[in-house]
Amino acid sequence: MNRQWLYAKQPAGKIGKDSFQWTETAIPSPQAGEVLVRTRMLSLDPANRAWMMGKTYRDALEPGQVMNGFTIGEVVESKVPEFAKGDIVEGDWGWQDYAVRSARRLTKRTVKAPLEMLIGPLSVTGLTAYFGLLEVGRPKPGDTVLVSAAAGAVGSMVGQIARLSGCRVVGTAGGQDKCDWLVRELGFDAAVDYKAGGVRRALAAACPDGIDVYFDNTGGPVLDAALSLMNLRGRIACCGNVSQYDVEKPGPGPMAVPGLVVTKRLRLEGFIVMDFYDQRAEAEARLARWVAEGRIKAVVDIVDGLDKAPEALIGLFEGRNKGKMAVRV
Repeated sequence: MNRQWLYAKQPAGKIGKDSFQWTETAIPSPQAGEVLVRTRMLSLDPANRAWMMGKTYRDALEPGQVMNGFTIGEVVESKVPEFAKGDIVEGDWGWQDYAVRSARRLTKRTVKAPLEMLIGPLSVTGLTAYFGLLEVGRPKPGDTVLVSAAAGAVGSMVGQIARLSGCRVVGTAGGQDKCDWLVRELGFDAAVDYKAGGVRRALAAACPDGIDVYFDNTGGPVLDAALSLMNLRGRIACCGNVSQYDVEKPGPGPMAVPGLVVTKRLRLEGFIVMDFYDQRAEAEARLARWVAEGRIKAVVDIVDGLDKAPEALIGLFEGRNKGKMAVRV
């Protein structure tokens, strides 16, 4: 049987287990031009929650649909010449054991690495960090780079790439334990616990020369504080708004926009990782080399069992993880 988690209903505020419904159905059969894949790893991301709120860069989730999510799997049966049984592929077939997909909706993975690396650090997560920082933020040696949600999947990679780029790196995270981990294990120069209060004052102390590049994963109060500390012609890479995803009513945008943006000549640019996929092969090769050489620590927090996916996603928003969170199916 094909085990599935369906999206049951939109959360009223924080996400709960009642937003998901477990079901079992027959394993589908591929037709001409299609491929049957079996899920091996399931990515858990803040975007899972954003898709419940409405249309983003993809259509909103509707109740009754299979819960969406990025996945790594193995080809079980193929009706196309491009894929063969046993190929490792990635796609977005969601929270289920099996799925049938057309060939154009699958990407064959040729990088030789454990699946734990292919689900994030050497795929969408790592690429988001790489392109968002280097192509959108455009750091220069000696710049101060601030990263929010720095202990998370993308943020932890951004900070390390910034360090490799010759920058001074400051992160924000929830809790002193995570802040200490960023400095001790990942090489950040400083970290600020946004839950401790006084975030602007703490950031000003951690960034005495101001902020040149801000990689924003959170929006909210950290963005407000960062805007006031940006240097002239600073760059802000807008990756996510996680502080506003798991709430009943998102807060208003920062009052400093457009005032500080104009006076400081700031550039705020949103991006989606797929914007840069024409450069994907080169980026993945560099990331793989950095990980192999130990220059980047790729941290993956694994939960075993498809049945644990809702609980793990709830844990993601409660800040239980460090680095990338994924489910081994």
